[in-house]
Formats: sequence, structure tokens, C-alpha cells
Amino acid sequence: MAIRTVETVPYPDQKPGTSGLRKRVPVFQQPNYVANFVQSYFDCLEGGAGKLLVIGGDGRFFNQEAIQIVLKMAAANGFGRVMVGQNGYLSTPAVSHLIRKNKALGGFILSASHNPGGPHGDFGIKYNVEHGGPAPESLTDAVFARSKVIDRYKIAEAPDVDLSAIGTSQIEGMAVEIVDPVDAYAAYMETLIDFGAVRLLFASGFRMRFDAMHAITGPYAKRIFEEMLGAPSGSVINAVPSPTFNDGHPDPNLVHAKPLYDLMMSASAPDFGAASDGDGDRNLIIGRNRFVTPSDSLAILAANAHLAPGYAGGIAGVARSMPTSSAADHVAEQLGIEIHETPTGWKFFANLLDAGRVTICGEESAGTGSNHVREKDGVWAVLLWLNILAARRESVDQIVVNHWKRFGRNYYTRHDFEEVEMEAAKAVMARFEGAFGGLAGQTLGGRTVSLADNFTYHDPIDGSTSANQGLRIVFADGSRIILRMSGTGTVGATLRLYVERFVGPDGDHELETQAALADLIALADDLAGIRELTGRDAPSVIT
Repeated sequence: MAIRTVETVPYPDQKPGTSGLRKRVPVFQQPNYVANFVQSYFDCLEGGAGKLLVIGGDGRFFNQEAIQIVLKMAAANGFGRVMVGQNGYLSTPAVSHLIRKNKALGGFILSASHNPGGPHGDFGIKYNVEHGGPAPESLTDAVFARSKVIDRYKIAEAPDVDLSAIGTSQIEGMAVEIVDPVDAYAAYMETLIDFGAVRLLFASGFRMRFDAMHAITGPYAKRIFEEMLGAPSGSVINAVPSPTFNDGHPDPNLVHAKPLYDLMMSASAPDFGAASDGDGDRNLIIGRNRFVTPSDSLAILAANAHLAPGYAGGIAGVARSMPTSSAADHVAEQLGIEIHETPTGWKFFANLLDAGRVTICGEESAGTGSNHVREKDGVWAVLLWLNILAARRESVDQIVVNHWKRFGRNYYTRHDFEEVEMEAAKAVMARFEGAFGGLAGQTLGGRTVSLADNFTYHDPIDGSTSANQGLRIVFADGSRIILRMSGTGTVGATLRLYVERFVGPDGDHELETQAALADLIALADDLAGIRELTGRDAPSVIT
């Protein structure tokens, strides 16, 4: 074996976003494409010699091939040890945990999260730093700059590593440790969640259905829910990870997880339904005849976290992304704890978590997490829900309704317009922002506007500023209209419209959501011209 330096030329499109670099699989299969990107990271990291690197992914198409490239390049770039999940499997929160537990320099996650997989589907690579969270902008900016001028990379000439065999081997003196992807994570969950109480809940006849969507959380869910907690066999479905997600779309929303939703709304519904996404960081929560919005789930978890051993002393605060409904704000106000509003992207929570300012975090895109890792964590969210159900001995519906009676309800919806032509999407954003001039203090649709701006975040920990994070109109009654362009797709642009209306504890909490928000949805379309400029008669997905 030997280390080889390979001459290369830059690719112009290797700019890592908040979720790393995501492209179609054929893009990553171009000569030197993966190697260029990985070497750009190695060139920008400091102190990698002899250190530990964690590598894993969600099992999607091209996962194992990319891992072999990263392994050989890590050896050539002087790392002392690499930890890899068996068969290349590691959920995103499990990677975060292994980085933190083993004091690794960082880790590569091979995933495109909730996007479809397969030979012509999506693939992605992102790097998490030593605290277990996504790389900060200072690092991703440096990596992008390096990727534009890179002219060589280093790689070990070595046979592929057998990723199926647990144990340790070597590449050019670098130890390659293949570990069970579930063991460390499951043991950690036992320190946070009252497994005994949840076992008693299942022993009482409680039934659940967890849809792993042919993605990474299948092995985690089978081990934890069925084997460790005693959920009946068959409670976890679609549990075997597939390179194509069984030709499905591993996004736990009401379109792609519709079979679970239909079951939970039927006469044969179990007590509790949940799902997770491609890389295991998102979650869907549904009770019998009660869908729980991600924003409500965040608020309910924050209000009840003290029922779990890991949070028995209470929580320091809550953080939510700006588009997430303000339901968590009402919880924080009553509990007398901090509430923080950040841009979308989990990396913005990291400083708050590291500083001990918040304990629970969440985004409206079905992501919730806590200070146990530096990523959102789908299985953890489901476990905390089970802990709350075991402690309160109420149904999901009763917990939600009682929450609204205490804190009020934020009627909330997200309309996604996917794969919109980029120019049309930009025109929508421009028209919406163009309507902001002099809007504050005026009345729109019977509501007084208190704020109309492009959200700018000032980090209270490091003093950094992140501008242009989403257009928003905030009304004096707590209602909001928000419009953003999302970067999680690989074709065109996704326009996301968020609409929210607050009703206090004594108000009507049982209106149909779209009807309750109809006037605000119409106002948003009038201001932004979404249907006119995109030609879309309806959203691709309504959540």
C-alpha cells in the first residue's frame, strides 16, 4: 500500500449549505468529485494528524462507495483512527453522539436527509465538528474557497474495507474501527428516558406503529422499541434500510407518510404513531385521530420534559427557528425560561446549547432535539413522547388538548411549492419584500402589522450576524406570514410559505386548520403573487 497524490481540477458548484453539499447521485459519481470536496475539508481542518474521525450514513445509493473514498483519504491525510458504522450505517444523531462521546475531531455524514435516493436520486456529504454539530459558516466558507482552487488530493492505495464485519483493521497505519451503529446510541437513551415506565406502558396493552420509511432508523427502532422496551413485534414497519428507500420518499410528512396518517385516523388505529426520515433526524408524531404539528410537538416536549430522568431538574430554555410557530414561546413565558428565535439550520442552536442557555430545540420541518447531541434526533423525540405518555397516562389527543387549554393554540401551516423555476421563485420573494415599505403600523385584513422585515439574527453568544434569513410579516395579535426559499432540494427552488394565528387558552381550539388560516393564506398570495408567478394552483405539500 502507498499514499498517492492525485492531480485534479476544481468543480465550481461545491458550496456546502446548512445541510452540507447535496446533489444528484450522478454529480457525485463524476471523477474526483467526492475526493475534491473531502480534501477541501481536510485542507481547512486544523490538527487532524493522529485524531479520530467518525463516518456514517443513511444507507442510500452510493453510500458505501463514498465511505471507502473518505476512509482512504483520511488515512492519506494523517488521521490516526476512524470509527465507522457497520455497513456504513449511522443515523445523523448517532454520529453526533459518537463524536461527542469519543472526543473525535469531527465526522462525515453521508446523507441527503429526507430527499429521495437511488441511482438518479439525491446524495449528500456534510461535516460535523468536535461538538457534534454541523460545521459553522466560517469553516464551510473556507471549504468553498478551497474547493474553487484545489489542484490535488491525497488518497491511500488500499483495498476496500469490509464494512460488514465489526472489528478493527488498518489502512496505512490508521485504525479503522467498524462498530455496531445502535449500541452506543441506545445505551445513551437509557440515561435520558425512563425505560422502565415505558416498558410498563407497553405491558399494559399500549400499541404503537413506527414507520422507519426504509431508512436509517429501522435498526434503531427495532432494537429500542421492540427489543428493549417490549413493544409488540411488528410495531416497527419498513425497518430495513434500502439504497432507494424502497423507491419511496423518506420524508415524514402527511404526503409521504400518508399510510401512517390514514391508519391513525381509522377505527383500527393504535394508541401512538410516529415516523422518521432518511437519516434519522426528523420525526412525525400522530395520536389516534390527532396529528401533532412539529411546532406543537416542540412546545409539548418543552412543557413536559421534566417527566423524563434526563431533564428532571427542568430545562434552561427553548430555541426555535424563526419559521417555527411561536407555540414554544408561550411555554417559555409561563415556565420563566429563555426563548430564542434563530435562523433555520441546526448549527444556529449549537452556541446556545454549548453555553447552557437552552435545553430543547426545534424546527418546524419536523426536527426536534436537546442538549444530548448537537443535531435534531427523531428517535429521541419519539422516546420522549413515550416517556410523557407513560408518566401522564393520557392519550396523545388529551395531552394536546390540555396543552392548548393551558398555553393557547397556534393554528399553523406550511405550504411547500417544490421544484419551482429559480427565476419565478426569486420573483415571488421580490414581490413579497417589495410590499413591506411603510407596512408597520398599517392594517391588513383587519390586523395591525407590528413588523415587516427580512429576518436578521444576532447570535447572543459569539456576536455574529446572519442576515436575509426569511421574509416575515408579524401582526400585533401574534399572527404571522413568513416566506422563504429553501436550499434542501437539488432541482430548482422550494418556496415555503408559513402562516400562523394565535388563539388564547379560552378560545376555539377545534377549527379546521386551513379554514382557520384561510384569510391569512389569501393575503399572503395576494402580497407575494405565488400562484400568478409560479403557475402553481396549489402547494406540492401542505403540512
